Amino acid sequence: MIKAARRTGLVFFPAFDWAISPTHPEREERLLYTQDQVMEEGLLDVEGIVEYRVRPATHEDIQRVHFCVPDEAAVTTESHLISAGGCLVAADAVLNKEVESAFALVRPPGHHAKTVVHGNRGFCNINIEAIMIEYIRDKYGIKRVAIVDTDCHHGDGTQDIYWHDPDTLFISIHQDGRTLYPGSGFPNEAGGPNAQGATVNIPLPPDTGEKGFLYVLDELVMPLLEKFEPELVINSAGQDNHFNDPITNMNFSAKGYATLNARLRPDIAVLEGGYAVENALPYVNVGIIMAMAGMDTSCVKEPNYDRDYRPQPADITGYIEQLVKELRGSFLKDGLKKTEYKEGEIIERTRDIYYDTDGIQENQHEKVRYCRDCAGALAIESKASTGQHIFAVNIPREACTTCREIGRSWFEEASRGSFDHTYLQDRVQGVYEVT
Repeated sequence: MIKAARRTGLVFFPAFDWAISPTHPEREERLLYTQDQVMEEGLLDVEGIVEYRVRPATHEDIQRVHFCVPDEAAVTTESHLISAGGCLVAADAVLNKEVESAFALVRPPGHHAKTVVHGNRGFCNINIEAIMIEYIRDKYGIKRVAIVDTDCHHGDGTQDIYWHDPDTLFISIHQDGRTLYPGSGFPNEAGGPNAQGATVNIPLPPDTGEKGFLYVLDELVMPLLEKFEPELVINSAGQDNHFNDPITNMNFSAKGYATLNARLRPDIAVLEGGYAVENALPYVNVGIIMAMAGMDTSCVKEPNYDRDYRPQPADITGYIEQLVKELRGSFLKDGLKKTEYKEGEIIERTRDIYYDTDGIQENQHEKVRYCRDCAGALAIESKASTGQHIFAVNIPREACTTCREIGRSWFEEASRGSFDHTYLQDRVQGVYEVT
């Protein structure tokens, strides 16, 4: 019998009852073909590969991360709760040391869902990785977490959620936002006032292939992880960098994904994008599973690889090498230009956010307190084209006394105003209030 070098957990949830439309690329077949391929390859018969049953997350799990407008039931279905819950199952398996790593092959995906949720954007309603991470922090006391997002689209939702958190290193490797949705993820997006340098965006040009991705991993991502020293590494495992993917323009292969995962060695991987449901996703998923289990992946290959795969052009290689050189200077050699703030200063920003799937336009006005002792009290005023006008306050984990008092005062003042709803997310007390 074949034995896995690393004991690995698998969680499957195809979400039979949820799809944006019957022919939309984000549909149940995304995982059904993978399940068939896993069975065909006999991976569940490998000693050390363990399949786990899903369970739904609760609204309380979502409330650690999001402000759902008007509430969680309005913006989620049972499938969203089970998708997030599948990630919690994977987390429990790893943190309880039943397995060394786990892969949550679940849908709907989540990395475009931001802190405030009015609906679906980028096929995402709630951020399943963030829900899992905050569950882990509350249940297991983990503090320092690194997220490596390898989806072809910038993980703008995850970036938004952890923008102000110095204990979360968010690294996104994606197709340049000038050429692909959501149009963000540039190197100057490096974290909020209290977390400058904790967000690292690596926008790669179209046609980037194996050579480029693995160069970025070896020369930038792995040194960043070594410098940050996380207690846990999460791979937001989008697979739409594949050369067969119908909605992107990259040139990665199943074997490339397997090699990347074998070098990265994440504790937990969570499926995100990937829409070549027949001729890419099953092979990429099998490669990742084998890599996580420490198995030989040299045989991983798509049926059309020899016909359709294209080597990375030389000009792309040169561009990536220069980009990595610049990013190393900023993030590894401490060359990032950080803005200086005064203790207690309130920093504000205004943003327009579009929910492409649901056609919702949102305007946000955000303010955060600069604090040397914690992530800072955060408040968000949000107006949406649905007519909802809300005010939400986050008191972060391990908030100092001053930030807790200021956050509470912002919430109480807003509760006396004319907002449709006011929200308080107090992570210190584990309290979520809505008025």
